[in-house]
Amino acid sequence: MFRTLLLAVAAGAATAGAQTPAAPPPIEHFFENPVFTGAALSPTAQFLAVRIGAPDTRERLAVVDLRNNSVQVVAQFRDADIGDFRWISEQRLVFDSTDNQIGQADVDFGPGLYAVNRDGSDFRQLANRSGEIAVTPSSASRRQLLPWHTFLMEQLGAQDSDSIYVTSTHYDSRFEVAYVNLLRLDTKTGLSSIIVRPGNTRSWMLDHRGEPRIATTLDKNISAVHYRDPATGEWRKLVEFDAYKGGQPNFTPLAFGPDGTFYVLSRGNDDKTSVYPYDLAAGKIRAAPLVSLQGYDFSGSLITDNGRLLGVRHLTDAEATTWFDPAMQTLQKQVDALLPATINLITPAARPDTPNVLVESYSDRQPRSYALFDTANQTLNKVGDSHPAIQPAQMGSEQLVHYKARDGLDIPAWLTLPGSGAKKNLPMVVLVHGGPYVRGHSWGWDAEVQFLASRGYAVLQPEFRGSTGFGARHYRAGWKQWGLKMQDDIADGAKWAIAQGIAAPQRICIAGASYGGYATLMGLVNDPQLYQCGINWVGVTDINLMYTGHWSFTSDMTEGWKRYGMPDLIGDPVKDAAQLAATSPLLQAARIKQPLLLAYGAADMRVPLYHGNKFRDAVKAGNKDVEWVVYDEEGHGWALPKNRIDFWGRVEKFLARNIGKP
Repeated sequence: MFRTLLLAVAAGAATAGAQTPAAPPPIEHFFENPVFTGAALSPTAQFLAVRIGAPDTRERLAVVDLRNNSVQVVAQFRDADIGDFRWISEQRLVFDSTDNQIGQADVDFGPGLYAVNRDGSDFRQLANRSGEIAVTPSSASRRQLLPWHTFLMEQLGAQDSDSIYVTSTHYDSRFEVAYVNLLRLDTKTGLSSIIVRPGNTRSWMLDHRGEPRIATTLDKNISAVHYRDPATGEWRKLVEFDAYKGGQPNFTPLAFGPDGTFYVLSRGNDDKTSVYPYDLAAGKIRAAPLVSLQGYDFSGSLITDNGRLLGVRHLTDAEATTWFDPAMQTLQKQVDALLPATINLITPAARPDTPNVLVESYSDRQPRSYALFDTANQTLNKVGDSHPAIQPAQMGSEQLVHYKARDGLDIPAWLTLPGSGAKKNLPMVVLVHGGPYVRGHSWGWDAEVQFLASRGYAVLQPEFRGSTGFGARHYRAGWKQWGLKMQDDIADGAKWAIAQGIAAPQRICIAGASYGGYATLMGLVNDPQLYQCGINWVGVTDINLMYTGHWSFTSDMTEGWKRYGMPDLIGDPVKDAAQLAATSPLLQAARIKQPLLLAYGAADMRVPLYHGNKFRDAVKAGNKDVEWVVYDEEGHGWALPKNRIDFWGRVEKFLARNIGKP
């Protein structure tokens, strides 16, 4: 019903056109910016805030009145797009800005901070977007705006007043984070007050009443969790540990439950992280976990309404919800019956007095889609699709597989096969995730993976040792294994795919960004008979370069990470000098003879351009099949659709030449 109204507001939005089943979808369908990018119910579920966009227009903030399905745009910019947004009460929203039309090189402002009523009235700027001192032009008062480094918290807060908590990040002389202040901000007057912090605070957490209760500090390499006593306002330390290497005792704050219970993430005596209640009076973690996930570290959040703990949202192979509330269990079954082909994530409002809940749906073949479910009438009302031009029937199928590394370690991996045609003896891309100490992927639609599958390639994404989310043993097994056992895990995945009859020998290409780019180059060095080509974008080309840098470029790697983290997790430049030389793509460049596609961003601060320049010059001395591209305005990845389309168009042609169908 109101979807028609939303589409009218977003006039010109892309829609799915008729496609010949045999024709692959156009590249633009994968790499244009999403058409619909978010929705949020008001605290009572009477209104829905949405961020809507259309080709060649700025994203706007609109509010749908669910009582009569009317739609009103309440905020928009001429020179920017709406960024994050959230309800702070039934009447008022806060939001910041972003710019989807520029790359990293052209970003010279912060997100700002703004507030507006749901009917578009009482608009107020609260924080500046630039480094200049600015004042609000409000006729009621002329007050200095908060500085550009003022940011929204991830937590929603109490959602019951015109005031919110925001963070203010302060930087040292090297422009590294020194500490993060917490401010209580009145969105009507612009007045703010600072919460006393317990040290060099890096993160904050609000309790079940929306008040500051937990602060995490960092002093050199020591991280500490502090608790603020609600009676005295004084801070006391709960635990401290090595921020980079972990160790016991150790836990990560998760949330406060509606009854005031403090929940934390801890491994306890197990290999996997679980959710535990923490006894604040006794100062220890309770013995029995609230939630444990078989085979996975816990990653997720609590779901509450009206002072009740309804369930827990978490990630295993895909996102899912464990409901404690019987009514929500029944509701989940009702929604799943209406949408049997997708994962359906239900989000209730904070204090609902209408039967509406928000449903976010997706699958391996379907991008994110949003709808409202009326629990009284048992009806679904579509709100918007992130990529409406994508036709699920044309997408590939994805599954989580496992194989054994050569030393016996179990390696999870994501295998995506083309949606049509042969399922065996396929050309394959081994796509290596960045990080590397992160989880690489989860089950669901991915533009890059599905683009490759739509062109007839199998895609294998290994969660090699060092990847997080699969337990401490799997994670720690990757320490100091760049180019060594981590690399073997990736190669063993390609060999597994050949043995299973999935991948055609002599038709495998390795590819990846950041650490994945490093692994691409080392794969070509270590296993020249296995990989016929390589695609590296924004990839590290030498570990020592991450330590030493270059006078002409600025890196965003902190001195703390270089001093306390990298020597133990990656390698010490002095103690491990021989290993770092043997596992340097730059120093081993003469051994790479396979065709290469190299792409970098000129404004990259994570892996600055000198990584690419030095390696390009070294490899070209003995390899004439090297394609090189630099996107001047981009940073560590491609922010602009035109560059994503250009790069993946190059990838398509490169793969077709080297492992494509004869």
